[in-house]
Amino acid sequence: MNEKVCLVIGAGDATGGAIARRFAKGGYHTCMTRRARHLDELEKLAERIRADGGTATAFGSDAREEEEVIALVDKIEQDIGPIEVAVFNIGANVNFSITETTSRVYRKVWEMGCFAGFLLGREAARVMIPREKGTILFTGATASVRGSSGFSAFAGAKHGLRALAQSMARELGPKGIHVVHAIIDGAIDTQFISERFPDRYALKDQDGILRPDDIAESYWQLHQQNRSAWTFEMDLRPWMEPW
Repeated sequence: MNEKVCLVIGAGDATGGAIARRFAKGGYHTCMTRRARHLDELEKLAERIRADGGTATAFGSDAREEEEVIALVDKIEQDIGPIEVAVFNIGANVNFSITETTSRVYRKVWEMGCFAGFLLGREAARVMIPREKGTILFTGATASVRGSSGFSAFAGAKHGLRALAQSMARELGPKGIHVVHAIIDGAIDTQFISERFPDRYALKDQDGILRPDDIAESYWQLHQQNRSAWTFEMDLRPWMEPW
């Protein structure tokens, strides 16, 4: 119960996993969650962290379900330790023409990319406010500030997440809680980019795409900031990204 905890919602094999590993390296018990069908993959990440000398616990839960998020936060607080850092890292990136975007797709993307962020943010705030300390980090994207053709659902969700983060930062900052929105503006070194955008992935050797470990290091630095100079929003992009 004395362990300080970093909770990562959306801890996959790229950015989320790198964030979990970085905070574990920094002495945090990392609690990671994805939907139950991915629990075996998440257990492998937890095993890797433990092999490197850290502590980690994998959970299978749906970040869109209110009861599951409440139960997850309560279980961590009761069984492991106080959540000092909460990271929301769900992507929900889909590409559909506006005329082909069904209401089901739009609603699902909003639930994943925005509503789930609200649930995590609210529950993290609930346990952090009495302690007057904590960091809540939301992972944004290019779509957080610029809606591109074919990304109406994704842009809507990410714009909403950014607005949520702004509101929370203004409310929670005076209560000692650091809320951050990180705009990840560019392709990330993932299998998805490798398979779908090989030309872009070929820029990896020139530092032309974002490395998950480097993103994670920036998140760690954000958490370490003194409250006299807190960052609300940080843009991360490769040096050659046209913006």
